[in-house]
Amino acid sequence: MSSSVEQRRPLSPRPSARPDQHPGRPADRRHRPRQAGSRLAGAGFLAPAVLFVGALLLLPFATTIHRSFFDDRRVSGFAGLDNYTLFLNDPTLVRSVQNTLMWVVGSVALPMVLGLAIAVLTHSGGWSRVARLLVVLPYALSGSAVAVVWNFVLTTDGAANQALRAFGLDSFAQGWLLEWPGNTLVMIIANTWQAAGVAVILFLVGLQTIPPETLEAAALDGAAGWRKFWYVVLPQLRTVSVIVVGTSLVGGLKSFDLIWVLTQGGPGRQSETLAVSMYQETFLALHPGAGAAVAVVLTAIVLLTSWLYLRRQLTPKGT
Repeated sequence: MSSSVEQRRPLSPRPSARPDQHPGRPADRRHRPRQAGSRLAGAGFLAPAVLFVGALLLLPFATTIHRSFFDDRRVSGFAGLDNYTLFLNDPTLVRSVQNTLMWVVGSVALPMVLGLAIAVLTHSGGWSRVARLLVVLPYALSGSAVAVVWNFVLTTDGAANQALRAFGLDSFAQGWLLEWPGNTLVMIIANTWQAAGVAVILFLVGLQTIPPETLEAAALDGAAGWRKFWYVVLPQLRTVSVIVVGTSLVGGLKSFDLIWVLTQGGPGRQSETLAVSMYQETFLALHPGAGAAVAVVLTAIVLLTSWLYLRRQLTPKGT
């Protein structure tokens, strides 16, 4: 007769209830005072920065919006939307909007295409550092300095016309800054000469972050040349492209110093953009209401175009 030994599991002592625990009360409630204190502390640390940004950015912008609804008299009276209807009735502001749209397209497309091409061509090679230095160097200059250089090139007796005459191309010599839309186009090219530098830097950083394994796999699959660039390299530069387009877009919309030094918006205010028109209306024509309306419209265009572009590019596909 075999006897079975019954093994009993030792009973663990029941944990004693803590004094701050009560039956039926959720356990997380005791953490709420601590969380509230942490949030108040975080709000206290953020409050100076929020007040600083509000005082320097939001308050002046709100004041500008308020001023845009009043006329230009010393004792201003409420003018409603009269200052905004100038964009439909004033030929100068209509032309300014046209020039601004040209600047948006040119200052985004040209630096992006040129910067990407130069970055790809100078990504490797013994002469790449020298080439990159020559391209990036204008970016270190101010807009006024760039305008002085291009003024030497584009004036009627400037370097461009002298070079054309030296090669017997007198018929192509012209006043580059004297007629619209040619003056706007050459200023966009001058802006591209400066803005392409930052595009080259950003695209070079993007090219260096591409994993070599993807390029080797593409080569094994038979992709080479243009197909390799279009289907393998370019998709991996999407994030960098978003940054380049965003910075170029904002820079083109607010461009002022280059235009002011080269043409001052002339001749006859034909080469003005909205940034130049804002200065002209506010400080030279002494129309603060119209200048405030131009500033509001320009800010709205910058915010709207930036938001639409970033929303389209950064939203995952299929959502």
